[in-house]
Amino acid sequence: MNTLYGNVSTEVLNKAKNIKLFICDIDGVFSDGRIYLGNDGEELKAFHTKDGYGIKALGASGVDVAVITGRQSNIVQTRMTALNVKHIVQGEENKLPALKNILNTLNLEPEQVAYIGDDMPDYECMAYIGLSIAVNDAHPQILKLADYTTFTRGGFGAVREVCDLIMQTQNTLANATGASI
Repeated sequence: MNTLYGNVSTEVLNKAKNIKLFICDIDGVFSDGRIYLGNDGEELKAFHTKDGYGIKALGASGVDVAVITGRQSNIVQTRMTALNVKHIVQGEENKLPALKNILNTLNLEPEQVAYIGDDMPDYECMAYIGLSIAVNDAHPQILKLADYTTFTRGGFGAVREVCDLIMQTQNTLANATGASI
């Protein structure tokens, strides 16, 4: 099937129809992976507004969103809270236990989860869930594992692409208007 971003396999589309939770890594997925450090130790990251709009629209369509990241950052907490992300897990280098905890909390099965990652800390989570997604500039092993590779790079709208894909398969994309970022 042809989606907004390009042709997607029937297998991926069928998996996307059943997604109830979308989990994102942060660095390299929501951001471009670069971390800017100021002279006083201040950390800065750039987030794309397209991704923010996608997350808010996906949440409004009834799909829960979570983030799991190995780093701890006030910036991530602030941005994800502004996007109404209810499940924010930071400082977890071993991400799979955090993912399983979220699934238990929401009473979901792995097949109902999509996970987007870019590097080896995401590997176990991607292997565990129903729809594994890699940004197109991900590590080669992550690209090999993924059910779907985004047409867009991490930090430049890849998260939005997946949100649109999920909403398109669930027939909620037409309602994705008015989500302020």
